[in-house]
Amino acid sequence: MGFYSLVSFFQKGGMFMYPILLVFAVGMAIAVERLIQLNRVHSANRNMWGRIHPLLAEGEFEKARKMVNTDKSGVSQMLSMGLALQGAVRRREEIEIAMEESMMEIIPQLEKRTPYVALLSNIATLLGLLGTIMGLIEAFTAVANANPAEKADLLSASISVAMNTTAFGLMAAIPLLLLHAKLTSTTGQIVDSLEMASVKALNSITTIRKDKMEMNPFAADGKQPASSSAT
Repeated sequence: MGFYSLVSFFQKGGMFMYPILLVFAVGMAIAVERLIQLNRVHSANRNMWGRIHPLLAEGEFEKARKMVNTDKSGVSQMLSMGLALQGAVRRREEIEIAMEESMMEIIPQLEKRTPYVALLSNIATLLGLLGTIMGLIEAFTAVANANPAEKADLLSASISVAMNTTAFGLMAAIPLLLLHAKLTSTTGQIVDSLEMASVKALNSITTIRKDKMEMNPFAADGKQPASSSAT
């Protein structure tokens, strides 16, 4: 379909073509903004995890704490909650709960505005159908008062024009639905990577603490071995 054919197609569709175009433009703007933002988040999380994972594996939690406190990535926000409790509590469950609480704050930021893309896709489809119905009503009204010999041709042309809005509505809705699926998939991948990072961090903290307790069994209750009295 050439440019002039597309312009003619748009003009024949009637007034409902304009709100469909507006809905499509808004949906595309939201989708592109979310794609760019999610890609940035994913890249920042991946880079930060590559830097902090070796520190966690070596048990250098103080360096890890300083690193996450100076970074704004999602993985840093999550790990900062767990590392803040690492030296103060002994139970794995408490650190895990702290990280889950941080995840509950991060996930809504990742999903922000994404549902609007699917909503706008549905609106574009419904506007197309509404435009077609209104066009058919106008067509049948005009044909009722037309010359009987011209009714068939007039009705055929009117229906063809009315169908343009449905076609344009679908042309707007399908790309928005595909972009919504892409956004949902990317968000799911980021959430999965954060959960994996959380589990690996917890395992590192637990393993290092267990090793230290095995080396010093009195560290668990803070007691020190009593010094043997001289005989």
